[in-house]
Amino acid sequence: MSAGSASDAALEALFVPFSTGELALPPKGDLLLLRARDGFALREHRRPGWMMQQSFKPAANALARSGFEVVAEPPEGRYTIVMVLPTRQREETRALFAQAMARRGAGGIVLVAVPNTEGAKTAEADLALLAGGVTTLSKHKCRVFWTRSDAVADPSLMEAWLALDAPVCVADDRFTSRRGLFAWDRIDIASALLAEVLPNDLSGRLADLGAGFGYLACEAIARCEGIVSADLYEAEARAGASPSQPR
Repeated sequence: MSAGSASDAALEALFVPFSTGELALPPKGDLLLLRARDGFALREHRRPGWMMQQSFKPAANALARSGFEVVAEPPEGRYTIVMVLPTRQREETRALFAQAMARRGAGGIVLVAVPNTEGAKTAEADLALLAGGVTTLSKHKCRVFWTRSDAVADPSLMEAWLALDAPVCVADDRFTSRRGLFAWDRIDIASALLAEVLPNDLSGRLADLGAGFGYLACEAIARCEGIVSADLYEAEARAGASPSQPR
């Protein structure tokens, strides 16, 4: 995912309802942004105590450099406004919507912005299904939509969509993975091709950069008896929450 920039259209669109007066920012704190990204619009509107959730290290570092408090996993607590910048993975986005609804305080809302070219209508329909309807506007080639302050989440959808965030077994149960990783539910073609041509005489300490759920590291260990240890590096912290167990 992107670490964000000053020209982030979805981030700018998130704050349009506050500029038009349709919504009001809480005076301090009481705001959570899921899958947050740094950018001018966020810094321009900031209030003390805002909480940013971002598990992708480059984006999290950018937020921290701008002085925001950043956590990798959605924090416990309740907020007047829970903002979401969805990803391109629909099931991960559904999990984010359920997590956002679960973290609203009394009278709180969930507010979302999605570029039109990245599934905005689908995301809008999903949140409307979960929350019983949304208010929508269009700006910056994005759709911005939010729940009613008295919205009640569908309990069966909440349970099902929250479960989408759990680690799952992939590749014939050889590995565990989690939505939000690159090619989270399969061994991608490029990695499979690379594994086929790995030399079998590698030895010493192995470093896997951009390890994902650990497929290449496991293949190297299985093929090369001379490897004595392996260190896996991954920018997406969600990989660390679902460590692979080669079988």
